[in-house]
Amino acid sequence: MTQPTQMNAEVSVAVLRQWLADGSEIALLDVREHGQYGSGHLFYAVNAPYSVLEHRVPYLVPRRTVRIVLYAQGGDIARQAQQLLQDIGYTQVYVLAGGVKAWQQAGHNVFAGVNVPSKTFGELVEQHCHTPHIKAEDLAASQAAAESLLLLDGRPFEEYQKKTIPGAICCPNGELALRATTLMRTANAARIVVNCAGRTRSIIGAQTLINLGVPYEVVALENGTQGWFLEGLVLEQGAMRDGEAVQPDNVDVGVLQQQAQRMAQEVGVKLVTAAQLQQWLAESHRTTYVCDVRTTAEYTRNTLRVAKHTPGGQLVQATDHYIGTRGARIVLWDDLHVRSWVTASWLLQMGWDVTVLERDAGALLGCVPGVATDDLVGFELPHMTVEQLAASVRHNAAQLIDIRPSQQYRAAHLRGAQWSIRPHLRYATLKTNQLVVVIASDPYSAALAAKELQSLGVQQVCWHHGTTAQWLAAGLVLENSPDQPADDDCIDYVFFAHDRHEGNRQAALQYLAWETNLLQQVDELELQYFKVYVAP
Repeated sequence: MTQPTQMNAEVSVAVLRQWLADGSEIALLDVREHGQYGSGHLFYAVNAPYSVLEHRVPYLVPRRTVRIVLYAQGGDIARQAQQLLQDIGYTQVYVLAGGVKAWQQAGHNVFAGVNVPSKTFGELVEQHCHTPHIKAEDLAASQAAAESLLLLDGRPFEEYQKKTIPGAICCPNGELALRATTLMRTANAARIVVNCAGRTRSIIGAQTLINLGVPYEVVALENGTQGWFLEGLVLEQGAMRDGEAVQPDNVDVGVLQQQAQRMAQEVGVKLVTAAQLQQWLAESHRTTYVCDVRTTAEYTRNTLRVAKHTPGGQLVQATDHYIGTRGARIVLWDDLHVRSWVTASWLLQMGWDVTVLERDAGALLGCVPGVATDDLVGFELPHMTVEQLAASVRHNAAQLIDIRPSQQYRAAHLRGAQWSIRPHLRYATLKTNQLVVVIASDPYSAALAAKELQSLGVQQVCWHHGTTAQWLAAGLVLENSPDQPADDDCIDYVFFAHDRHEGNRQAALQYLAWETNLLQQVDELELQYFKVYVAP
């Protein structure tokens, strides 16, 4: 039986590198805020910001006895996070001595951006498989010449709607294998072009269809919508073409099941029964994630009782958003047995211990309607309505702390509200004997901010969530502050990753240079788990 760690247990950089290479389960968590993480982090680190720590870690790291190593810039926030995780039952929690600074001082790289292992893998796939691509100017010329093309945007619908290539249909990468053939037949096209915002999902999406063996020419759009924008071409906004609404017929599904299974088994993916999965889930010494890789609509209607929702394309693109424990088992489920096999084929090449669950596993494991992840964790904090808030403001009866994302605060906030974030609440100007209203986007970050405020001596805290329209209708005064909080204080925001979507040419160039340079930054430790399969 594993013994609990001491209260302030630390590990050195050298020990952490040994642990990352030993093949046993480990959760390496960067507890800084998202913007700090995006400015430079360890390659295999998963972001679990201190602002939502107790909400996020149980989702990412479900087994309470797994090795966890926390780090921040130095030690203070990591030490506080260590105590909070021990308080909720985690028993093997260590802090990286010296944090990011010590890692760099030992001569090791840190990586800017997010989803770095997945992005690195995408670059490796292109390098090894020679994934064919088309440049933006050539695609524009083909469109102008009315060539027969099917443009598929491999991102989720919300991303697709913001900006896409004119005429593209939204078909997230996890759905391409299931739906591209039907879409191609309907379009009567000769060539498929897969795009995303940058590079990774274009490459993986196109290579998925090639590996599947579709009888069409398939290419990736080089540099995605960013490449299109940098060529001075106009992107489409608000598009509504939803490829997930297209249903393949039974004959197509039967063929696709065989192709997908062949594709996965070529790289070594195996099938697991529901009975075997039950045994795995009962083990206390291993972590097993059960992932429903279907669409949100399918998951919501009916899913396995033991599964969480991880759309297949996003699970490859942003594995660290869903899986926090390296070395864990991942079991994928899809009742059509197409998407699970395809997703597993990529995850195995990324170094994960992944299997595919038999189709009818629900008969033994039980099925329930799917629930959004945020609904699975309950924190209770009194909520103040917009009418109550307006009355409190009129009578100067409340102090307002706005913990919404910094860029939302800049765009519009209530007059008199201070912007802050959980690790910075200690610096807020507050009267501890007066009501504090936490303005937040969700109840979880609000409750954890309230917990922090109470530890600082604040006696009364409630939370409020409202829209700018509701605030104006209630007679509240709004302000904007384009430069406040200052850039250095926006520790929740990765500027170059987000600003590329706002017409910022320099940010787009910086983002693409970041992606293409990843392979020049990694070392043997960081590459050791990747094994890209190239068909003979």
